[in-house]
Amino acid sequence: MNTVPAWARDILAFWFAELTPKDWYRKDDAVDAAMRERFLGDWEGRQGEPADSFMDNGDTALAAVVLFDQFSRNMFRDDPRAFSCDPLARAIANAAIARGFDSEYEESHRQFFYMPFMHSEDLADQDRCLALFETFSGEGSLGYARAHRAVIARFGRFPHRNAVLGRETTDEEKAAIESGAIW
Repeated sequence: MNTVPAWARDILAFWFAELTPKDWYRKDDAVDAAMRERFLGDWEGRQGEPADSFMDNGDTALAAVVLFDQFSRNMFRDDPRAFSCDPLARAIANAAIARGFDSEYEESHRQFFYMPFMHSEDLADQDRCLALFETFSGEGSLGYARAHRAVIARFGRFPHRNAVLGRETTDEEKAAIESGAIW
């Protein structure tokens, strides 16, 4: 078994031991600042690496997915960089799943291999996300996957990203956002 590098151990310890599940899904300026302070260098320095470079073991792959999919969204709220590593996160997740790394983890960890597909604006990725989350025992994650997919099926994109990405918002998208559609 290959050794997990220190940067990956640090990311996993921060995400799964220092933070709580509540921290994963809410805006917290202090968490975002701590993440930038501790992991911005890893995010900047590793995003040029190919997906296969993170496939030495499941922990390294999981840490890379969390770094490029989750940390990006926290470190760069209201900034296009929040989504800039999404293709890399999906490529890492695809490679990790192909190697069976996701099956080595309990659901609380495994879900993060699947999140890059939930965050994708491609309907095929959304369908894959649904199929992956259907393997879970609970309805919670599957419900979120269904909600994300419904937005992509309806609009072909996540309207809440429009302003940050400099995209025009249609009247239908604006109405959906105003009615509480958060994705």
